[in-house]
Amino acid sequence: MIVIRRRTIAIFFVSLVLCLMMFLTVNGKIIEVSAPVREIPIYSVENSEGKVSITFDCAWGAQDIPEILRILKEKNVKATFFVVGEWARRNPEETKMIAEQGHELANHSENHFKMSVLSKDKIKKEIMDCSKTIEEISGVKTDLFRAPYGDYNDTVISIARQNGYFTIQWSIDSLDWKPGITQEAIFERVSKVSSGDILLFHNDTSHTAKILGKVIDIIKEKGLKPVPVSELILKDNFEIRHDGRQIPAGKKQ
Repeated sequence: MIVIRRRTIAIFFVSLVLCLMMFLTVNGKIIEVSAPVREIPIYSVENSEGKVSITFDCAWGAQDIPEILRILKEKNVKATFFVVGEWARRNPEETKMIAEQGHELANHSENHFKMSVLSKDKIKKEIMDCSKTIEEISGVKTDLFRAPYGDYNDTVISIARQNGYFTIQWSIDSLDWKPGITQEAIFERVSKVSSGDILLFHNDTSHTAKILGKVIDIIKEKGLKPVPVSELILKDNFEIRHDGRQIPAGKKQ
C-alpha cells in the first residue's frame, strides 16, 4: 500500500483550486475566468478645457425655478436639471421653462424611489416612465439618468445603460438641502471645484436660489466654464476609473 502524506494531498488540492480559478472549460474551449466588473456611474470627467457642470435635482417644490432660471440667464450659464417625472407632471410650466431657456432636462426617475431595492422590471419602468413624462411635457428626449438619493447598484446602472442612458452622479455635493448648513459652508465646498467636476444642487431649498449667482462667480473666477452634462461627458470611446472619473478609452490611468 502506498501511503500519501497529508501535506502532499493539501498541495494537490490547492493546485487544483488555483487552476479552476484561472480557467474554465466549456464545450471543449478554455475560457479565462475573471471577477465580475463592477458597474460605476460617471462622477466626473477628464478634460483639459476647464469644463464643469452645474446640476439641479428637482423633486419637491418649484417656486424658486423662475429665480434660478433668471440668474442662470443673467450669468449666461446653461445647466442640467434632473427632474422626477412626478415633479414634472405637477409642475409642467416650470418644466417647459427649463427647456425653453436652453437648459438640459434629464431623468431622475418617475417617483423618486430608492432604485437599488426595486426589481429589474420596476427599475426599467421608473427610468422609461420618467423619460416619457419629460418628452410629453417638453418635447425633449434625454439619455442622462441620475438615481434618486444617489442610490444605485450594478443592476440599476446596467439596466440604464442597456436602455441607452448614461448614469450621472456628482463629484462636488453642495449639501444645499442639509438643515442648518450655512451659505459660507456651501461656498467653501464649491471653491474646491476643478475641471471636469459635476456639482450637485437642489431647487426648493433655503439657500440655492440666493447663492447661485456667487457660486457661478466662484466657478468662473477659477477659469472654469459651466456647461450642461451632455457637453461635459464623453458619449463613446471612454472608460470609467474606479473613482468614477470618465476618461478616454486607452488612456494610461
